[in-house]
Amino acid sequence: MTRAGTRQGTIDFIGAFESTYQPTHDRDVAETTGHTARWREDLALLQDCGVSRLRYPIRWHRIEQDPGCFDWRDTDEVLGHMQDNGLRPIVDLLHHTSYPRWIEDLVDPRFGEAFLRYVEGFAERYPWVEEYTVLNEPFTTFLLCGQVAIWPPYFEGLEGFLRVARNVFPAVAQASRLLRERLPRARHVYVEACEGHTSDGSSPGEAMASMANDRRFLLTDLFVGRAIDPSRPFVRDVLAAGGEDLLAMEGGYIDVLGLDYYAHNQWKWSGPGQGLMSSPTPGRLADLIVEYWERYGLPCMLGETNIRGFASDRASWLKYTLEQCEMARDAGVPLDGYCWFPFIDSADWDSLLFRADGHIDPVGVFWLDGGLDRRPSSMSASYAMAAGGAPARDLPAYSFRVPVCDWLSGWMPQMSHWDWQAPPSELCSNAPPPDDRIELRIPDA
Repeated sequence: MTRAGTRQGTIDFIGAFESTYQPTHDRDVAETTGHTARWREDLALLQDCGVSRLRYPIRWHRIEQDPGCFDWRDTDEVLGHMQDNGLRPIVDLLHHTSYPRWIEDLVDPRFGEAFLRYVEGFAERYPWVEEYTVLNEPFTTFLLCGQVAIWPPYFEGLEGFLRVARNVFPAVAQASRLLRERLPRARHVYVEACEGHTSDGSSPGEAMASMANDRRFLLTDLFVGRAIDPSRPFVRDVLAAGGEDLLAMEGGYIDVLGLDYYAHNQWKWSGPGQGLMSSPTPGRLADLIVEYWERYGLPCMLGETNIRGFASDRASWLKYTLEQCEMARDAGVPLDGYCWFPFIDSADWDSLLFRADGHIDPVGVFWLDGGLDRRPSSMSASYAMAAGGAPARDLPAYSFRVPVCDWLSGWMPQMSHWDWQAPPSELCSNAPPPDDRIELRIPDA
């Protein structure tokens, strides 16, 4: 397959598996979904779809359960299997809150030294790895931990965001510099949320959208060493909150910019704290990708996407996002890959991992039944077609079902050229109920 960026070339498909650790519950998503027990089966399913490159978690929280004591046996087995079978992992060294439980939270002063020790140990043990992500979605992680009190340490406000960021982000940049030395032939795939913000035209809405559009870039700007204009809207807020030290941090290295895109990444604002998630007038994903490319000049990949819904809903969202990636590629963006995240259903994201109820999230290429068996569907059929080189225009367009048709009403004009067909009658027992919503605030455990 063509790896990246040639006009009309096939876009490389990338698999992915979810394992975010929930420190409060001592549980991770890979355990909840059965991937830790069934990883051979899952990897075989991925290869059956024609995919050999994949984002894959390194479970630091299980590897170093006591300070300085590393147990690499499970990792050896999985990565050894990948190496022997032609799988090419983009290893995910820290996915959100997947740190050992003896680290109290992301403001623990032990974090930086411990993280660098772990990263160096990984590099020494697996020098053959070709690609890595140091920290998945820094902005999202710092927001949910430090500003909106969803994940430990449950801080609220910009000051909390900055406390988490200043304790973690310099160590992430240092880890990227360390890996550039230890794994000089490997590439750092830096993965961040891909957002777009608009307003309702009011002055408060315009001010909020301007701040949010500036905020989405700041951490990546710092990482690549861009000069920071102190008059930028979000930078002004950071300086007012005492964040000068964060703005002065030493940057790191990025080889590929992974852009994680979901419908909830586009907001329409009427004022501070007053926004519509899943904008009624969203811009095109292709234009967002071009915007990030023009800002950073780095090869891009769609690092994550999915939609919660019936299997056929997911197949149509796959068609849309792949079509948009093709448009960005044809506009000149070096497109390094497309990643539907995750390959099998996830779990407990209905509460943003605040709880650990074992609720299966209907987002995967293969869906999980009540016994956690992996089940094919119209989505897995479309995914295999696309991974095999079929362009988006050849994928079926299934009419969205309730509630997804309501969530995505703003996107429908971008799909008006499709030849729609009725969704197939197929079993998919974990599809969302009509009133389903991902929670943004959870008052108690």
